[in-house]
Amino acid sequence: MRTRRLGELGLEVSELGLGCMGLSDFYSSSAATESQGVALIQRALDLGVTLLDTADVYGPHTNERTVGRALKGRRDGVTLATKFGIVRDGQSTSRGVNGHPDYVRSACDASLERLGVDRIDLYYQHRVDPNIPIEETVGAMAGLVSQGKVRYLGLSEAAPATIRRAHKVHPISALQTEYSLWSRDPEDEILPTLRELKIGFVPYSPLGRGFLAGRFRTVEDLAPDDWRRHSPRFQGENFAKNLAVLEQINELAQRKGCTPSQLALAWLLAKGPDVVPIPGTTSPQRLQENLESVDIRLTDEELDAIEAAAPQGIAQGQRYHPTMMTLLDG
Repeated sequence: MRTRRLGELGLEVSELGLGCMGLSDFYSSSAATESQGVALIQRALDLGVTLLDTADVYGPHTNERTVGRALKGRRDGVTLATKFGIVRDGQSTSRGVNGHPDYVRSACDASLERLGVDRIDLYYQHRVDPNIPIEETVGAMAGLVSQGKVRYLGLSEAAPATIRRAHKVHPISALQTEYSLWSRDPEDEILPTLRELKIGFVPYSPLGRGFLAGRFRTVEDLAPDDWRRHSPRFQGENFAKNLAVLEQINELAQRKGCTPSQLALAWLLAKGPDVVPIPGTTSPQRLQENLESVDIRLTDEELDAIEAAAPQGIAQGQRYHPTMMTLLDG
């Protein structure tokens, strides 16, 4: 596994990370037991992954504990990323956002305790709080760096103007936003802004929430409690139209001699050395498959064919339910 650099402060990670959310939340309440989650994370480390991504809201809280248990005795050489800012009561699907400086500090201390570590390598604001100036939130995050509780700072789903304001307070090392063959909006303004400021890019859901893996043919293929059942892109006519695009991706993958997942990840990795996708999975076999994508090299002709099959805006439906769309900055 080769490495890539995020930002200008020296953060270096494996070119693919592991998104840990699905090990304990959202896609199915029975996705994986804690022991299975620990085993999968440790297998990822064995295969050369050094970037683990979690958040306090996943579970809530249970995902951080699973990651922490997986890291016992294996902390060295691992870049541990977690997030704060989405407030969830654990009893409903409602979400709120909190970027108040006092909350930043208390959330960090709580995450450190759950993870069982004395520092967080990469600390993200999960969603921008529209009621708190970003300067105040990032100022509190910078204070955590000064205290040695955090090494590098990141933002998630922040608009270009917000990124610029935050970066003036303290260097931002990474921006995390959904980016894949069916979520290409970052190409308009986000990526150019990041490259101007020399901030790394960490695409989450790089496989379109599993859709690009080709496992789902109808919504009934999803678990009854899978939140994707309520996602606009997985519903009705949107789902059917998106399947038609997936068929083209499947054909291109067959020609290349790889899986659709590997093709989608190789396409992202080809976007630049500052791009570090974080695919997630509960399956050791899928983990191996995803990581093998780092060895796939796409020719200019193949990249052109992928662009033609999945141009920007091709996906039908918004990427979140309307209530969750309101949490996105800008």
